[in-house]
Amino acid sequence: MTSSFRHVALIGKYQASGARAQAGALDEVMEGIGAFLEAQGCEVFVEQPRDGECGQARYPALTVEEIGQRCDLGLVVGGDGTMLGIGRQLACYGVPLIGINRGRLGFITDISLDNYQATLIPMLAGEYEEDHRSLMHAQVMRDGVAVFDALAMNDVVVNRGATSGMVELRVSVGRHFVANQRADGMIIASPTGSTAYALSAGGPLLHPAVPGWVMVPIAPHTLSNRPILLPDADEVLIELVGGRDASASFDMQSLASLAIGDQVVVRRSDYRVRFLHPKGWSYFDTLRKKLHWNEGGS
Repeated sequence: MTSSFRHVALIGKYQASGARAQAGALDEVMEGIGAFLEAQGCEVFVEQPRDGECGQARYPALTVEEIGQRCDLGLVVGGDGTMLGIGRQLACYGVPLIGINRGRLGFITDISLDNYQATLIPMLAGEYEEDHRSLMHAQVMRDGVAVFDALAMNDVVVNRGATSGMVELRVSVGRHFVANQRADGMIIASPTGSTAYALSAGGPLLHPAVPGWVMVPIAPHTLSNRPILLPDADEVLIELVGGRDASASFDMQSLASLAIGDQVVVRRSDYRVRFLHPKGWSYFDTLRKKLHWNEGGS
């Protein structure tokens, strides 16, 4: 069966060590996946290594921009963090992504490493389900100037300092004042991120097709401050009114320090991430498997 994807970027963390790392070789898992892709008629590329990482000499290396321009599929091998990072970067190019789970949980890298070949063969031939995930565009505004700008697929989080008390946050949605809240922080999560930090803080699960966000306070001072579902067409503004050493994080992968008066503004991005799943895939299958539903019952 010939692949309908001709140029495939193999993206992931390469767990090489010792002489293999010094030689700049792919590790055995990545080598096996690359050889499998070639056998399906794909031209394989890898992501250009960052500073301090070993190279992967077997396949041509491309920058993320070059992957976006030249490849028609990204095959991501790793955990959800790896997928979050590359998903944000490739969203503007519209490159679809398939995830092979090499991490622990794998909500968005949902293909098992154990039987990836049997799963990928029909997908590479064009038999798959396509799933679009919204992105959040966040800015930190200081005296009317954007001092930090980032995309997030999971969440935008305002947190108190590690050794300080609660923060006080003034929250507005769609330019309407909501409340001043004292808490350890605030999470604005997308449907994708509703299974991450927001879930552990007591937020609800959102189906990816829901055009909304969930706003979840972290350990609020007033217990009536509960999670709330918001339309993603509205801008969310969180102003730091009080608290020391506060910060804003974006997918837990980038961080901005906040000063009193700073505003974290969250809008719906123009870009969405394209995920491809095996034929018959269902979001509820993922929840049932990853959250261990139906276990322990009769």
